[in-house]
Amino acid sequence: MSEIEQSMADTLPPTRHYRLKKTVALVGMMGAGKTAVGRAVAARLHVPFLDSDAEIEAAANQSVPEIFARDGEAFFRKRESEVIARLLKEERGILSTGGGAFLAEVNRANIHAKGVAVWLDADLDLLWNRVKHKDTRPLLRTADPRATLAGLFEARTPIYALADLSVKCEASLTIENMASRVINCLLSRPDVLESDDA
Repeated sequence: MSEIEQSMADTLPPTRHYRLKKTVALVGMMGAGKTAVGRAVAARLHVPFLDSDAEIEAAANQSVPEIFARDGEAFFRKRESEVIARLLKEERGILSTGGGAFLAEVNRANIHAKGVAVWLDADLDLLWNRVKHKDTRPLLRTADPRATLAGLFEARTPIYALADLSVKCEASLTIENMASRVINCLLSRPDVLESDDA
């Protein structure tokens, strides 16, 4: 694809109307942009934005790092699976999942059965640039957070690659450009998204 063709693929006509037929679960590493891009996609499609981490935090009245510290990762993952199953059942929209959510077979099966998984595929340098100044990632509270991130990246990438669709993230793209890229990718699946103007 030429640079001009790619640029056109990263923008959309502003007047389109869309019909979302399945919940879109955004999966990928911390820092890939699942929340920011998810909000933008949901706004463009006029559908609800859902966030599994936010739902867990609201139910527990604690932040994800606090839940990890108090109850441990296994407890958090169990709650996460319950919340994802409920969100997939209750509402059709754009669902941002935590970085570890797609690793669980039960979550992959639920997403595949009731929705569609879209991997936001970002390289390690881009992820590190986005997360290195934040203290909100419990898994990166280690002596060498970049090495920890690299280890997670290496272990998780083959599992994220099992997603139904993937969208490449690039540092040069704005959130709106990424949202356009995701929507264009979804339009390749008429069982997921249709444009009334098509």
